[in-house]
Amino acid sequence: MEQLTGLQQFLLILTQADNIPIMGMMLLVLFFTWMALKQARRNDQLIEHGHRDRIIEEMRK
Repeated sequence: MEQLTGLQQFLLILTQADNIPIMGMMLLVLFFTWMALKQARRNDQLIEHGHRDRIIEEMRK
């Protein structure tokens, strides 16, 4: 019997039909986490450059 690596086992379990929605949810969580961190970094840069009032303006876009 062939020994599966951890990644192969993970992908085998993840691609089963009943786990497809979980995979989609994981991708959405990663995407929105990236988006939030990107915006937080942008806000921090605005604060550092003295443009605190522009944060609200950019949020309304």
